[in-house]
Amino acid sequence: MKLFYRKFGEGPPLVILHGLYGSSDNWVSIARGISGYYTVYLPDQRNHGQSPWSDINDYDSMSIDLFEFVSGLGLNKFFLAGHSMGGKTAVNFAIKWPEMIDGLLIADILPFSDEKNKAVAFKEHHTILTAITGTDLLNAVSRMDVDRLLAGEIHSDKVRGFILKNLQRDKENKFFWKLNARALLDNLDRITEGLPCLSGDYQQITGFPVLFLKGENSDYISGETRSEIIRLFPAAEIRVIKNAGHWLHADNPEAVSEAFLDLLNY
Repeated sequence: MKLFYRKFGEGPPLVILHGLYGSSDNWVSIARGISGYYTVYLPDQRNHGQSPWSDINDYDSMSIDLFEFVSGLGLNKFFLAGHSMGGKTAVNFAIKWPEMIDGLLIADILPFSDEKNKAVAFKEHHTILTAITGTDLLNAVSRMDVDRLLAGEIHSDKVRGFILKNLQRDKENKFFWKLNARALLDNLDRITEGLPCLSGDYQQITGFPVLFLKGENSDYISGETRSEIIRLFPAAEIRVIKNAGHWLHADNPEAVSEAFLDLLNY
């Protein structure tokens, strides 16, 4: 699959993967801020942004998309980062092709399966995706109209604002969604799952710096689950980003940018 992407700066290559409902747009400010140190590539993952749609949306397929993407760019070694769903894709990629990684940054996600957290996430995202797929855009005149339609199911103003970034107009000025919400809903069980819990089949991954970022006000990475990260990445640093929730790159972009520069200088 040929992914749409944006490119900024010059220096060692860095690929940043956005999360669920996101796109390359979400990371433009960060990319510009660190563009004097990295060549930053921001792809849209499948079923998001301007990249192609597919009925399949799981971490194996997204990892293969990434491999094809970097191979097409001629990148044999690069820094890799991912937020949320993109973080799970990045870890999956690092397990399959560790020799291609110069450094790994995972933003506010535990990549491993956790049945309790999965159940909570599945319910939350099922509500969001059902609201998106059930919204009648034909008679919507303004974004405010669509916001009101979503508000019945999605009560958070912040979440609706993030979702509405996916709302576009066609040549006839009619609204449409640029993300494939139907495919995401059909694949939600795969999206909310993680890598299998660590077993004897896993080998520790070393040889490059690994940095996990946890939003101070987010529950995606807990004290109980940090040991799983260290078991796979024994040299990993887990850093708390102050005054930030799950969308830590929007809540505290300065601290996230600093983490990228630290990754380069390990």
